[in-house]
Amino acid sequence: MICDICGKDQGAVKLVTRSFGKKTNLLIIEDIPVVSCAACGESYMTAETLHEIERIKMHRHSFAVKRPVEVTVFA
Repeated sequence: MICDICGKDQGAVKLVTRSFGKKTNLLIIEDIPVVSCAACGESYMTAETLHEIERIKMHRHSFAVKRPVEVTVFA
């Protein structure tokens, strides 16, 4: 895949997990595609991915399933 940052053919898609919001408004989205380039070291999400994240956030109650998650504070 061609990297949009440096233009070299060393971009690869990796799936990551990201959290959005906090406390009772916390949403975790798994398997988000992120382009990572071995040549320049940059990682980025495409515009299509960012739009899909916003759509998921707006309709979170239709997509989300509740799971117990352990939470701690960095002390």
